[in-house]
Amino acid sequence: MEAGGLEWLLVPMQQLVSWGAAGAMVFGGVVPYIPQYRDIRRTQNAEGFSTYVCLVLLVANILRILFWFGRHFESPLLWQSIIMIITMLLMLKLCTEVRVSNELNIKRRSFAAADSKDEEIKAPPKRSYLDFDLSYFWHWSKFTDYVQCVLTFTGVTGYITYLWLDSSLFVETLGFLAVFTEAMLGVPQLYRNYQNRSTEGMSVKMVLMWTSGDTFKTVYFILNQAPFQFSICGLLQVFVDIAILLQVYLYSYYPQKPVSHTAHPASTKAL
Repeated sequence: MEAGGLEWLLVPMQQLVSWGAAGAMVFGGVVPYIPQYRDIRRTQNAEGFSTYVCLVLLVANILRILFWFGRHFESPLLWQSIIMIITMLLMLKLCTEVRVSNELNIKRRSFAAADSKDEEIKAPPKRSYLDFDLSYFWHWSKFTDYVQCVLTFTGVTGYITYLWLDSSLFVETLGFLAVFTEAMLGVPQLYRNYQNRSTEGMSVKMVLMWTSGDTFKTVYFILNQAPFQFSICGLLQVFVDIAILLQVYLYSYYPQKPVSHTAHPASTKAL
């Protein structure tokens, strides 16, 4: 009788824990970007955050969704990808608005100090991804350009996936590319910190949440027997997070002279 009563209590508890873990998987990935988003809004400065992080996550999660069509995995992971894509688009929108606003302020000051006939300073040329100028790639002046690029990538990769969906080799390769790309999430930020010889402007809370979230995610993959690509690349992601935390320690206690960059728009978008 006692065993039956105990089982009656354990079953809903296990279900509750399962729901909690699923919810953490769906929304836990976006939590690290909340402090970074708030910092950018507060300081109106996005230079410390690499928007290539958004690029990596957008590509990774689009590929993961396409992988789902070839090999169904747990629904929380699918919803996590959808929520992450929306979050990265919001981050890109904010970063673009802040960066363009700062650039316009500089132009206005230059315009005030320059000749009134200087139309180039008064109205700087707009760039779009259709220019195919690599020096301006992922550094466009309008958020809609990013959306168009993401939609184009989704359309092309979606069509290729549709054609090769019956190939198990293609599907497994697609899954590996998805999680490997996500595993490289911290690399743009790692390189940007190295370029700046500083982690100023980067939210340390974000990286700490990356580390804890990636650790939880990797354990979740292993315990729930997710496709092996997920577990391997999850471990790689944790190692990259730790490397960024080491940068925080190194540049905080052993400050280094920043590397000077030329005053070119491409320099501000470095990884």
